[in-house]
Amino acid sequence: MRTVLRWLLSLVVLAGAVTAQAGSAVADQDPARDGRDILQRLLAVKGVKLVEEKPYEGYRYFVLTYTQPVDHRHPGRGTFDQRFTVLHKDTSRPTVFHTSGYGVSTSPGRSEPTRIVDGNQISLEYRYFTPSRPEPADWSKLTIWQGASDQHRLFTALKPVYGKKWLATGGSKGGMTATYYERFYPRDMDAVVAYVAPNDVVDDEDSAYDRFLADVGTAECREALHAVQREALLRRGPLSERYAELAGRTGATFTTVGSLDKAFEAVVMDLAWGFWQYADEADCADVPEAGSATDAELFAYVDEVSGWSFYTDQGLAPYTPYYYQAGTQLGSPGIAQPHLADLSRYGYQAPREFVPRSIPMRFEKHAMRDVDTWVRHHARRMMFVYGENDPWSAEPFRLGAGARDSYVLTAPGANHGANVAGLVPEESARATARIQQWAGVAPAAVQSDPAAAAPLAAYDHTLDSLDERLFQKYRGGRL
Repeated sequence: MRTVLRWLLSLVVLAGAVTAQAGSAVADQDPARDGRDILQRLLAVKGVKLVEEKPYEGYRYFVLTYTQPVDHRHPGRGTFDQRFTVLHKDTSRPTVFHTSGYGVSTSPGRSEPTRIVDGNQISLEYRYFTPSRPEPADWSKLTIWQGASDQHRLFTALKPVYGKKWLATGGSKGGMTATYYERFYPRDMDAVVAYVAPNDVVDDEDSAYDRFLADVGTAECREALHAVQREALLRRGPLSERYAELAGRTGATFTTVGSLDKAFEAVVMDLAWGFWQYADEADCADVPEAGSATDAELFAYVDEVSGWSFYTDQGLAPYTPYYYQAGTQLGSPGIAQPHLADLSRYGYQAPREFVPRSIPMRFEKHAMRDVDTWVRHHARRMMFVYGENDPWSAEPFRLGAGARDSYVLTAPGANHGANVAGLVPEESARATARIQQWAGVAPAAVQSDPAAAAPLAAYDHTLDSLDERLFQKYRGGRL
């Protein structure tokens, strides 16, 4: 991690360049320079089709699709329509290229960098998440390179419309996606801001996660969570009956994972991880006393943290692309949980258990090593933000001697929703200043004093709860 002194020195060095960039942006403000409305300009891009427009004050918001090849190496072998959205501010502003790494929200929302630079936002749905899935689906084409090539192709198509600077961003799998995009197409983006992006370089060596879970929070909170897990497995019989009743009422089935019992155990074994991923230390007070809790109370608490629906066929189906990638390239945590060893029947189950057997999977050991090596030696203008209490931060991206103008930052006490605003105040201001400089929009006051930096757009609860809503949507399981 860079020191505050280095932040200050490097910001000062770049101040003159940013002044020139900002001046040229002002001189070139003409969002309709070819006489067409922004929607007309977007629809003039070959392969772009409008799904709907949803007006939002201060913006125009479009849901669109873009025709992509199933295989970028052989573009003549079929296409599919990939969904994306445009939150349009002004073509004179920078553009943030956002992805969650999963599906795309069709409601207007801003990622944190979009607010920081007061820019436009392009949000892309990751390939193979419905409806952005070829039919029939050739799952061998769901790779990080193909996903990065989707981004590259859409960026190339939209760059003539949004001609100012571009920043890639995303949280969790979206942060990983932004990083992979930079690795394969390092000349596209002007900078990358990746949030809580795991970096599982060696898939079968996961001791970092075990060490993290043995030390996070207070001993009392960890012990209380462990006690709930043990009690749930000790009461497997009556709690499984409740689970079966719930499945019957909702029509849930367990074909993919294999049985209700395997799904039951997977949910229980996710509890400690899920708590630290999404809760705060203040939530430790809500952990029930395991021994005295009723079956109903225990069942309800496990549902609140882990989600009984998650490992049903219906819960897993939307995330088949994630588990496929976790089991073929991304890797996944395999935590030991020794406090459950005498009660567990299946252990911490691997991604293969959560993907239909009709889909073949083979793990590529080199994929994450390649990305990790590239980031360490070639990162330029990349910022990684992690949460101190987030289990996914146990294996972060790290920077080597070859990295330039890049940073790994940790928000104290933060979980999987960590962001720049949650950093130590002085560090948060300097990170904000750096993002604005990368985007070419740092105000004069920020150029002279980075500590004065703040987001250029005022907070809007509807727009700026985007990441919050996404994390809530994917809550449950190991996402």
